Amino acid sequence: MGKLTNIHQVEIIDLPKFEDPRGNLSFIEEELHVPFKIERTYWIYDVPGGQVRGSHSFKAQQELIVAISGSFDIVVDDGKEQKTISLNRSYYGLYVPSGIWRQMENFSTNSLAIVLSSTKFSVEDYIREYGDFLKYKGL
Repeated sequence: MGKLTNIHQVEIIDLPKFEDPRGNLSFIEEELHVPFKIERTYWIYDVPGGQVRGSHSFKAQQELIVAISGSFDIVVDDGKEQKTISLNRSYYGLYVPSGIWRQMENFSTNSLAIVLSSTKFSVEDYIREYGDFLKYKGL
């Protein structure tokens, strides 16, 4: 599956947003707002200025990444094309299928990213070197 994915399968998913003078509410339901069963959730925070997170790909794991607070950029790459998506609203999620190289950068002060994952953590699922990623993709 990962070898066949391309950058055009990366997409912004609009999440429900209920506006209220007391404060807005958004939510995510598995297999409705994300095209997978959620097996793990993790968050990234307190990223020092100029630091980059990610810089890897997954063989099986799919993700939905949401900027709960603040903003950051996600650079996605399928080995042939690359694009940068800015996340800065808590009612948008970026769907990243398996087989896409991704890097998170330009974190604003006090930003908080939540990542919903289709798999439990497995070190064997990671591709951490870009050259290995290109080989995995057959490029």
